[in-house]
Amino acid sequence: MCGITGLLHFQKLTDAESRVGKMTTALAHRGPDAEGFYQDPCISLGHRRLSIIDLSTAANQPFQDPDGQYVLVFNGEIYNYQEIKQELKDYPFQTSSDTEVLMAAFKQWGIESVKKLKGMFAFALWDKREEALYLVRDRMGVKPLVYFFDNGILAFSSERRSLLASGLIAKKLNRYAVVDFLTYQSTGYPDTMVQDILELKAGTWMKIDRHKAVHHCYWKLADVKANHDINREQVQEKLFELLNRSVSSRMMTDVPLGAFLSGGIDSSAVVALMQLQSQDRINTFNLSFTEKEFDESPFAETIVQRFDTRHRKHILQSDDYLSQITAALDAMDSPSMDGVNTYVLSTAIRQSGIKVALTGIGGDELFVGYPGFFQYKKMMASKKGLMFSQWGRKGMSIFLKAKRDNRSHRMAGVLSVDQLSIDQLYPSLRTVLSDFHLHQYTRLETNRKGLQKMLKEDLGNANGWGDFSTYSMAEYLGYTQKTLLKDADQMSMAVGLEIREPFFDHELVEFVLSLPDEMKYPHYPKQLLVEALDPLLPAEIVHRKKQGFVLPWEHWMKKELQSFCTAAINNIAERDFINGEALQNHWKRFQMGDPAIHWTEPWLFVVLSNWLNKQGVS
Repeated sequence: MCGITGLLHFQKLTDAESRVGKMTTALAHRGPDAEGFYQDPCISLGHRRLSIIDLSTAANQPFQDPDGQYVLVFNGEIYNYQEIKQELKDYPFQTSSDTEVLMAAFKQWGIESVKKLKGMFAFALWDKREEALYLVRDRMGVKPLVYFFDNGILAFSSERRSLLASGLIAKKLNRYAVVDFLTYQSTGYPDTMVQDILELKAGTWMKIDRHKAVHHCYWKLADVKANHDINREQVQEKLFELLNRSVSSRMMTDVPLGAFLSGGIDSSAVVALMQLQSQDRINTFNLSFTEKEFDESPFAETIVQRFDTRHRKHILQSDDYLSQITAALDAMDSPSMDGVNTYVLSTAIRQSGIKVALTGIGGDELFVGYPGFFQYKKMMASKKGLMFSQWGRKGMSIFLKAKRDNRSHRMAGVLSVDQLSIDQLYPSLRTVLSDFHLHQYTRLETNRKGLQKMLKEDLGNANGWGDFSTYSMAEYLGYTQKTLLKDADQMSMAVGLEIREPFFDHELVEFVLSLPDEMKYPHYPKQLLVEALDPLLPAEIVHRKKQGFVLPWEHWMKKELQSFCTAAINNIAERDFINGEALQNHWKRFQMGDPAIHWTEPWLFVVLSNWLNKQGVS
């Protein structure tokens, strides 16, 4: 796992080397083990390395092939690199790294080699003979890649703040992205919070030469075919095989390995499969709170006892609240309402000497773990009835809007869609701040439909899926890529920890998405997953009340974090796109205990305020 960056400058940028030096320094937290550069008349490349596989200096980057035609900077892991290596008998390998296998694969098969890769990756490969640069991102969008392209100059990086360090980009706020953030709690493809910085779409590559830039999609969810010709026993056998293989491949490392363990089904499943394949005790880590209603550590202890893991419980004491949380906010390359919990536990794991940790994120998206799955299925099943006719929905919407609280307005948004389709329903179901309240607290336009348009383009022509699979695909294109994976990457890499996510294995995802709804309907939580792993997971874990991996924000925002939040709200209230007085009154009502205000509403503005000040964006 690393940080990559570079400048392609057909206009002969004279100070490109020094600019890339600054861009690379801005990525030091992603790769504390080594730094490397490459320079020629057209391109400058930078790399920061977190050494995971083949710890020798021979595997450092930028990496060049023996003939001197290609130069590679690579971030991520190729989990099937040893299998691919077996197909490349004639290549003169000098290292045992997956980086060199990636280089050899490209040399053998060109850009088509990307279809052979299984893993999480973002890489840039410079072809000196063709004078062409390839930028490539993995199928699920686990690893980030952002870029700026203007006037014959292309800058790319693993992080936005690295691009800003180049001095080529004005730190100007993208207000459309602010609307996305306040509506959905983060931003997604192609926009970022800074104008002119774009995000490369997951499952695509981009080729840039002197004449043009070409984008190509090599994998998409809509290509998954429905599979109805399979029985439950076959499903369970295949699912166990895919899960076991996914976990096994992600245990490949030359450094100490650990696992996040919340005590929920997903993280427990990962730990169970890890211990099943390991001769040694697995290192597990749990975040514990003094507020008992948020503390899941007793459930984690059940798994610890079951599989005899080497366990560390990190208790977040009240004195740590402010320092840990403000440090997490400062670490955000892109603002997000989530992710602080990941930062806190990643810090503890890294301080213990662990460089790589597996996590259970992604299980909810695959195995019907969110309420939105059932809400969507219910609405699709009821759309022919009078209650869910367009007029019936409009009537209920008008009634809810009269209540004026954010929750009612979000529900009104769901009911007032023109059509009961995934591209219209999903954005409404995932809304955090309603258009009504966005208008109350900001002066921003709210008529953009970027997520709806993207869902229609990517999912609109696909047929044969059940409602659960349809919603899963929307989750992958929406919340998962915009928030979940982005947070996992930026918050773990902020402290030099590599997170691996077995539930985002693309072959596993393709298989589960292909299954009909009746196979996946959970009569108890994650039924399909639990049955496939039976008897590994204890009943007290399976049948416990679902509890998300969240921090007790409402308590803290009214106590330990009150002064910090107040300062942030007052600061952003002075911005020209904010209705300052209305926002400050909203914050005061929250402090006084107004039950109509959920903690997420003011917290969005606290996070945005901190990010704007930290990045110097105006």
